[in-house]
Amino acid sequence: MFKLSEIKELIKLVDESSVQELEIENEGSRLSIRKPGKTEFVQAAPMQPQVIAAPQVQPAAAVVSESAPQADTTSHLHKIVSPMVGTFYRASSPEAGSFVSVGDKVVEKTTVCIIEAMKLMNELDADIKGEIVEVLVENGQLVEYGQPLFLVKPE
Repeated sequence: MFKLSEIKELIKLVDESSVQELEIENEGSRLSIRKPGKTEFVQAAPMQPQVIAAPQVQPAAAVVSESAPQADTTSHLHKIVSPMVGTFYRASSPEAGSFVSVGDKVVEKTTVCIIEAMKLMNELDADIKGEIVEVLVENGQLVEYGQPLFLVKPE
C-alpha cells in the first residue's frame, strides 16, 4: 500500500515535470497519476496480477505468430518470456547474425536476444537447456512484460 506522503510527493513530481502519466505497481497495489491538461487524476487500487497479466500476454502471441502451435501441442514446451517492456532484437546489430534460430541448442546463460528499454540494451539469456522450437516475435517488435518470445523443447 502506498503512504499518503508518498502519493503527495509523486503528484508534486509529476506536476512539476513534463511527464503526463505515471503508473507504479508496488506490493500488490497500483498507483496511476495522469495529467490531462491542467487537472490531475489519482487512483490507488489493489492489484489483481492474474487479471492484468493475461491480456498483455495472449493477444501479442496470437498476433505475432499466425502459425503458432495450439496450446495442446505446446504444453510440454518451455517459454522464454520478456522480463520487461521494450524492443526485441534477434542480433547485436543489423549486420550481425541472430543470437539463436529455430533448431539451435541452448543452455542456461546462452544469450537469445536483446531487449532495448529506455536506450539500454539488455541481453536476455536462456533459462533452460534445450532446443529452440519457435521464435514468437519479429525483429524490432515492441514486446510486453511477460510476453513469450521463444518456445524451447527442454532436454
